[in-house]
Amino acid sequence: MTNLNVFLQRRARFLAQLDGKAAIIPAANMVPHHADCQYPFRQDSDFWYLTGFDEPEAVALFLPNRSQGEQFVLFVLPKESGIEVWNGFRCGVEDAVNNYGADVAHSIDEFSERLTDYLKGADGIAFRVGKHPKIEPLVMQVWAEQLEHLPRTGSAAMTLAPPCPLLHQLRLRKEPLEIERMREAARISAEAHELARSKVRPGMTERQIQAVIEQHFLEQGARGPAYGSIVAGGDNACILHYTENSSPLRDGELLLIDAGCSLMDYYNGDITRTFPINGRFTSEQKAIYEVVLEAQIAAIDSVVLGQNADGVHMTALRILVRGLLELGLLKGTIDSIIENDSYRHLYMHRTGHWLGLDVHDVGAYRLGDYNVELEQGMVLTVEPGLYISDRLPVPEGQPEIHNRWKGIGIRIEDDVLVDKYKPEVLSQKALKQVDALEY
Repeated sequence: MTNLNVFLQRRARFLAQLDGKAAIIPAANMVPHHADCQYPFRQDSDFWYLTGFDEPEAVALFLPNRSQGEQFVLFVLPKESGIEVWNGFRCGVEDAVNNYGADVAHSIDEFSERLTDYLKGADGIAFRVGKHPKIEPLVMQVWAEQLEHLPRTGSAAMTLAPPCPLLHQLRLRKEPLEIERMREAARISAEAHELARSKVRPGMTERQIQAVIEQHFLEQGARGPAYGSIVAGGDNACILHYTENSSPLRDGELLLIDAGCSLMDYYNGDITRTFPINGRFTSEQKAIYEVVLEAQIAAIDSVVLGQNADGVHMTALRILVRGLLELGLLKGTIDSIIENDSYRHLYMHRTGHWLGLDVHDVGAYRLGDYNVELEQGMVLTVEPGLYISDRLPVPEGQPEIHNRWKGIGIRIEDDVLVDKYKPEVLSQKALKQVDALEY
């Protein structure tokens, strides 16, 4: 199966679910960095999922009300040699048809004048309001004109609704090719973690280790880091989204690394490992680490058909709370502590998230009163942690934290595929057992 066929099949599934609505899916735009410089381009994930087209300022139309051969229309930046000299190759209108499977393609300069005609006969419009400031006024104007003329023409798109629920349900269940790409992202990410751990020594800086990780991403053909790499020594690990990465690595402390690569087709890895900088856990570090590891392994084992993300979280949470009770960092019963959120000064996040084209990927966790059940092909992270510091107040009735525990921040995160028989840990090549981390 070629990539073109993959996108063709996705579009067919999407068109079949639109129920007569015309969908308008814009691409991402370039984002200014400073002066006349721009950030590296990152395509909109929904647009990429349906088109595979990796240029800015494009718009895709999906028109189930049209006949075959007119249902996928691309508006793209035209070929302009003078601009391409400065900013690089543009596909142009002709190759949008020949290389990307568009039924029809036009210059983006023609979008406003052609949109009215393309929306004629649609039962509704599927468009995400509030996200595309350049395109939204044009869509709203055409829709308003249709409604204004309804008494005379008898035809108008009667509803405007976001395409996200339909499209994100498709993206939640990964296809075989997507799973292979996510295995590749996890492989590169895991290798980078192992390489970084082999290089770490007291006296180095967090930024030096960040450089090791991100160099490996690039050398392996990835686009780069999937998110701001977290390289957090000692107490910095208790800052969940720490990305300053400028502190020295101190003897006797732990190093938490949360880093993953993004491939050229935007599939991501997301792995966290925590280990001793000098190769040996202290007794307090080891005790906390073993609690987190036990919780993570049990939570991974619970990633089975029919389970849900909340059930995975609760599996980990009960083990974390039980371990903290045994260590004297909490008191009470497991149930009462969870019911009262009395653990949240030590564990303040959920145990995972969907993973795919976005690091925190799309897809509902709940639909109304019901949790979304795990199905084959879904991919989620499993990442319990414990963070012991003075940053959050100790809840009333809970013990004050002794200094010997403070500054220990531990998270262990893997990328897990829901499979038919048992969960597949895509990131398993990043080691995490105590004996593998000590030397």
